[in-house]
Amino acid sequence: MSSRTAPNVVVLMGGPSAEREVSLSSGRECAAALRDEGFSVTELDAGPDLPVRLAELRPDVVFNALHGRWGEDGCVQGILEWMRIPYTHSGILASALAMDKERSKAAYRAAGLPVVASRLACADEVRARHVLPPPYVVKPNNEGSSVGVYIVHEAANAPPQLSPDMPNVVMVEAFAPGRELTTTVMGDRALTVTDILTDGWYDYDAKYSTGGSRHVVPADVPAQIFEACLDYALRAHRALGCRGVSRTDFRWDETRGLDGLILLETNTQPGMTPTSLAPEQAAHCGIGFGELCRWMIEDASCNR
Repeated sequence: MSSRTAPNVVVLMGGPSAEREVSLSSGRECAAALRDEGFSVTELDAGPDLPVRLAELRPDVVFNALHGRWGEDGCVQGILEWMRIPYTHSGILASALAMDKERSKAAYRAAGLPVVASRLACADEVRARHVLPPPYVVKPNNEGSSVGVYIVHEAANAPPQLSPDMPNVVMVEAFAPGRELTTTVMGDRALTVTDILTDGWYDYDAKYSTGGSRHVVPADVPAQIFEACLDYALRAHRALGCRGVSRTDFRWDETRGLDGLILLETNTQPGMTPTSLAPEQAAHCGIGFGELCRWMIEDASCNR
């Protein structure tokens, strides 16, 4: 496709969420790749004037490279639907469901997918007492990239002292031991399985710092676990109503076999940075970064 006939693309990036810096990195990478593919691309840092800027730019397609709240939870998707601008990734409902960890777990359970026990609790209650028997994990119910995650170990005598900027209501879930596995879904195809190796917890720094983690692609796991990850990720994608590309994260306790594999969450807009998992899995399947970005543009639509 030549630049004369290619759609005019706006790459949405940045925004006000806790994942702003990651989104800026994703957006720059995707914009560069789309230009190399022949598209006319404008990079737009999403702010309160977003509808006005979009009306001025009049894009044919929006590539949504936002991460976290406002960009990944249905808010921006609603703006784009209202303005009738085709866009990438999931629509309003799937985005909102996937970002709300408790509601996404309800969708997983309804689809027969394995998750650990969890509950929502007031942050003050969590600071005052153990609301679940240790070990357990405390995290915001609607953030990604391991933002604001607390691990309460089995020997912990006191409850976690959550930071003052944690939301009033948080998710508390039983700690799932084991290996970090993840699978990307592209359209109706689960790509492969990655085993994520770190020296400690797979936190924000491990995800986005160079050398913070090592990715084994494809994961060296038993065929039964590998196939289950592919199956579960595709079923999670469909249960939430996702479109385009998503990535589902797992924990696997290898001492328990298939019973030790549980879903953590589904990312409706996986990172597209140099260290990101989805582009790495696509490359393993013979899909280059530019081809992946082009596919997302060609897949874009309204009514998602």
